[in-house]
Amino acid sequence: MSFIAHIRASDGQKQTVEEHLLEVKRLAEISGEKFGAKHLAGLAGLLHDFGKCTHQFKEYILEAFNNPEAPPKRGSVDHSTAGGKLLYELYHNRTDNPYLIILAEIVGNVIISHHSYLQDFLAPTLESPYLRRVRDKELDDFHRAQQYFFEYVMNRNDFDVYVSEAAMELENFLQETPPENHAEQLMFLTKFIFSALIDADRTDARLFEENTLYNSKNNGLLFKTYYERLMGKLNSFKNESLASHPINILRSEMSEQCERFAIKPSGIYTLSIPTGGGKTLASLRYALKHSLEYSKDRIVFVVPFTTIIEQNAAEARKVLQDEMNILEHHSNVIDDGVDDEAQDGIVNMRQKWKLAKDTWDAPIIFTTMVQFLNAFYAKGSRNIRRLHNLSNSVIIFDEVQKVPVKCVSLFNQALNYLKYSTDSSIVLCTATQPALDFVEHKLKIGSDAEMIDQLNEVIEAFKRVEIIDKATNGPINNEQLVDFIGQLMGGIQSILVILNTKSVVKDLYQKLIAQGTDYEIFHLSTSMCAAHRNDIFKKIRDCLGNNQKIICISTQLIEAGVDVSFDSVIRSLAGLDSIAQAAGRCNRHGEKEIGTVYVIDHEQERLDRLEEIKKGKEVAKKILVDLKRHPSVYGGHLLSREAMERYFQEYYTDMETNLNYFIPKLEKEMIELLTSHRRGNSSLAKAYQSKHGSLPPLYLINSYYSAAEHFEVIDDMTTAVLVPYKEGEELIAALNSYAGSFEDVTKFLRKAQQYSINLYKHEFEYLAQDGGLVSFLDGQIFALTEGAYHGEFGFNLENDSEFGFQYF
Repeated sequence: MSFIAHIRASDGQKQTVEEHLLEVKRLAEISGEKFGAKHLAGLAGLLHDFGKCTHQFKEYILEAFNNPEAPPKRGSVDHSTAGGKLLYELYHNRTDNPYLIILAEIVGNVIISHHSYLQDFLAPTLESPYLRRVRDKELDDFHRAQQYFFEYVMNRNDFDVYVSEAAMELENFLQETPPENHAEQLMFLTKFIFSALIDADRTDARLFEENTLYNSKNNGLLFKTYYERLMGKLNSFKNESLASHPINILRSEMSEQCERFAIKPSGIYTLSIPTGGGKTLASLRYALKHSLEYSKDRIVFVVPFTTIIEQNAAEARKVLQDEMNILEHHSNVIDDGVDDEAQDGIVNMRQKWKLAKDTWDAPIIFTTMVQFLNAFYAKGSRNIRRLHNLSNSVIIFDEVQKVPVKCVSLFNQALNYLKYSTDSSIVLCTATQPALDFVEHKLKIGSDAEMIDQLNEVIEAFKRVEIIDKATNGPINNEQLVDFIGQLMGGIQSILVILNTKSVVKDLYQKLIAQGTDYEIFHLSTSMCAAHRNDIFKKIRDCLGNNQKIICISTQLIEAGVDVSFDSVIRSLAGLDSIAQAAGRCNRHGEKEIGTVYVIDHEQERLDRLEEIKKGKEVAKKILVDLKRHPSVYGGHLLSREAMERYFQEYYTDMETNLNYFIPKLEKEMIELLTSHRRGNSSLAKAYQSKHGSLPPLYLINSYYSAAEHFEVIDDMTTAVLVPYKEGEELIAALNSYAGSFEDVTKFLRKAQQYSINLYKHEFEYLAQDGGLVSFLDGQIFALTEGAYHGEFGFNLENDSEFGFQYF
C-alpha cells in the first residue's frame, strides 16, 4: 500500500511518500554538497515527511482534497515529528560515537521544524521544545511507519551506511574547527541544512504542482557572456571624449586592479575605492572574473538602501544586456510570517503566492542588508530558505559601513562562516571602511585584504571637494537654511541638501516652494515608492544635464550609490561615513576644479529614536572640534583614512554594549542564545543545572526559535504595501481577479517591488482604521487607497490627498 505526500489540485494526481522523500533527499544533497554537508542535508530530506507513512495522514489528506470547503483542521495530524523521533531513538544514546548524538540533534531539529522554524534545544524558560517533540511525544503508528519506511523507501542497512556517511561529514567539519568555535559553527551548519531542506521540500512541491521536472543550473557560460559584455563596455569608455580626464583614468586603474585581484583564492577582502570611483562596475568585474576562475554559482550584491539596488541593478542589466536573470529583492509584498506550504499536501492559490517568492537562485542578485541578515537570523522558513544559495558565491557588500550597530557581531560571525565553511568570497566595498576587526566578535580579515594599492595616494588623487565646517559655529533652523541656500544659489547652478529626518526635509521643501523662485525644486524621501523616486531622479538628471538652476531636498536615501553630481552639497551633521557619502554627490565627475560641501548642525531634527545617527553625529562633531583646534590632525582632512579609523573605533567603543544584539525581554544577548552548548560557560546551562541538579541531556542547548522570534534588523517592524502610483494602480486592480500561473505570480511580485513602500506598525494600524488600506488574497497583500498617497510627497498618513497625481 502506498501513502500519499501530495495531491495535485489541478487533476487530482497523487505523489507517493516514497517519491517525495527520495526526490527531496536528492535535491537537498545537491545543495548540501556545496557547503560540505551532502549526506547531512540528504538525511533531513529523506526523513522530513516520514510521518506521512500512516493511515491517519492518508485519511486526512484525502479528506482535505475531497472537501476543500470544509477541510479538516490544518496540522491536526502531526507528520513532521516522526523523522526527528526516529533519529533520536536510534542514535541519541550512542555513547560510542558522539558525532551520531550531535547528528541526531541537528538533523532531528531540522526535520521537526520544517513547517515553522528551528526549535529551541533549551529555551530561556529552561524547557526543551526539542525533547518535548522527539523524546516525550507519543505518535500513533510510529513503529508501523518505521517498518514501512525501511521496507519501501530505504532498507535498514543502506540507511545505517548513509547515516554513517553523514556522521563522517560532521566529524570532518568539527575537526577543521577550533573547539572554542564548535557551538557557533554548528549553529550555522544547522541553519544551512535547514535551508537546504526547506528549499528542496518546497521546490519538489512546486514541481509536482506544475507537473514539470527539476532543471539544474550552471551559470558558467552565462558569466562568460556577462564578462565579455562588461569588458566590451569598459573598453568603449576608452574611446569617449572624456577618457583622458584624470578622474576617468583613475577609475580605469581601479577597475584593472580588481581584475588582477580576482585570481586570488576565495576570502574576505576590502575594496576601498573612494566615492565616485566607479566601484559598481569595478566590483562586478572582480565578481565575474573570480566566478569564472573558481566556478562560483552566483553573484550577490548586498546594499543598505533600496535606492542603490534600483540604480545598480538597472546599470547591471544595461551593461550585461540581460533583463531576465538579474534579480532585485528588497521588498516583501506578501506577509513573511507562518509558512504553511503543503501541510495538507495540497497547494491552493494562497500557497501558490508563497511558493512563487524569490529564493535567490538567480545568477546575479541585488538585495538589502535587511534581507541578508534575515536569511541568517529572522524567523519564518521563507527567510532561511534562501540561505544555502549563499554557498559558493561571490558576495559584494556595497556601503558595508551601514551595517546596523546592534547586528555588527552577528554580521561578522555570518561572514566568517561564509568564508571558512561555504567557499564563498566576500568583498567589503566602501569608501569608508568600518573597523569590523576592532570589536569583540571580530571579522577575521587578513592584513593583505585590500584590493587597491597605495590607497592614501588614490584618496588624495580622487579629492574633488572641500569640506566646510559650519556645524561648530552653532545650530541653525530651516528659516536660516532657506536664507543660506538663497545666498549660495546666487553663484552656482545646483544645490543638494541632505537632512536626517523626513519631517524637516518636507518642511524645508515647503518653505522653499512658498518663497517662490524660478528654480526647479525637488523633494525626495522613502515615503515615495521606488518608481516615484526614479521618476524624480530622471527629472533631476535632466535638469543637471541642461545646466538648469536646481535645488534638491532629500533624506539620506540619495547619499549612497545614486549617480548625480551637484555644484554644492549641504549635509546635516551625522557620522563621518554619511558626510563622505554626501560629498560623493558633489562634483562627482570632477566637472569643476573643486566643489563645496557644507556641514551644518540642524536644530530642528529630533534624533531620540535614531540612536545610530545621534551617536554618529556626536563622534563626528568631536573630530570637527579637533580639526578646528589643531588643523593638522588626521592628516588635516575630515575624510582622511586616519579620521575615518578614529571615527569608527570611537563610535564602536561608545556603542559597545549594543553590538551583540541584546534582547531586553529575555535579558540576554542573541549570540549567547545561538551559540550555547552544555560544556560551555553558558548561563543557560548553569541555570538548568541549578534547577535540575544536572546538565541538560543534550549536547546543543541553542535557543534558535527564541532568538529568531526577537530578531528585527529595524526596531520598528514594517509592512510592505502597494501604492496607487502609475502602474501600481494597474497592479492593485489586477489583484481583484487574479487567477494566473506560478510564472505570472513571480513576474507580478518582482514588478510590485517598484510600487510598494514600508509602513511602520502605528502607521499601518492608523490607516487600517481610517479606511486608507485595502487587502487582497486573504490579507496576504495590502495596498493604499488613493487618498493615502500624494503625488508630491508619497505616503500620506492623513489619507486626504487630492484625486489625481502630478505624474512626471
